[in-house]
Amino acid sequence: MDDKELGLILKDLMSENLQERKRTRRWGIFFKCLGFTYLAGTLAVFTLYDPKNEADKYDSYTGVVTVRGEIKDDENTGYLTINKTLRKAFEDEKTKGVIVAINSPGGSPVHSHQIYLEMQRLQKKYPEKPLYAVVGDLAASGGYFIAAGAKAIYADETSLVGSIGVTAAGFGFVGAMEKLGVERRNYTSGEHKSLLDPYSPQKPDEVELWNDQLRLTHEKFIEAVKSGRGERLRADTPNLFSGLLWNATEARAIGLIDEFGSIETVARDVIQAEHLKEFNEEPNPLSRLADRLGASIGAGLASGAMQSVQEAFNSQKVFGN
Repeated sequence: MDDKELGLILKDLMSENLQERKRTRRWGIFFKCLGFTYLAGTLAVFTLYDPKNEADKYDSYTGVVTVRGEIKDDENTGYLTINKTLRKAFEDEKTKGVIVAINSPGGSPVHSHQIYLEMQRLQKKYPEKPLYAVVGDLAASGGYFIAAGAKAIYADETSLVGSIGVTAAGFGFVGAMEKLGVERRNYTSGEHKSLLDPYSPQKPDEVELWNDQLRLTHEKFIEAVKSGRGERLRADTPNLFSGLLWNATEARAIGLIDEFGSIETVARDVIQAEHLKEFNEEPNPLSRLADRLGASIGAGLASGAMQSVQEAFNSQKVFGN
């Protein structure tokens, strides 16, 4: 057998092997598509059932608006999102009362204040629908700012509330720069334009200016708490507005909260509409799972198709004339 015949035999064997691999891959893609279609159909059926809509079958229910995590300018806890959700809850004809469920360490004073104001506005617009705040683990700082806008505040006996204060923190790198031999060059057109620059030494007058700004924000916070809590608040309590956190038992004694309770007990015993409807817009778990699976399987199919194209291209390079 000469080299030419051997080359032809090897060429045939490699061609057959390539064809077999292509067939195997095609069947693999087919079964992946079939499995994905079945899974998507199953998920679609289950997704039609949304636990959040369970309350719709009742004549009345308690609306729940959740404020969870840091209060900041985003799609979860920003005031535009929360206020929109509050309006939906109050505008719903079946809503007998609204609970703002809070579990937050605080955050932006601007967003907290705007939510507080909207809560008070809606209570005046819908006097027949009471608004209560229910604290989970924590309603601190901006979280308590929001709670103070409710008709009454309920918390678990182990909850922490308060932290009525304002903070601003940063770092100074002046000493480190000196040790490294780094020189700061900063050019401004205003006397205090570089206020709080971490690379420059602090100036006593600028520290005083910044503390004045924090004080003004703190005063607005205190004003909102006093307005929201009214005569229930023992405003003469030492350290009440110092930024301290209070256990719910202490908080009740000094008027920071009204009573112990949970979302369920407030809905059932206070609002007297035990069925709950959550108004925050969040995709249900099955929808999120479907999205992830779709992306994963789609990427797998695309990868398989690209590999087939690459192999076909390589076969032309190897066996082409």
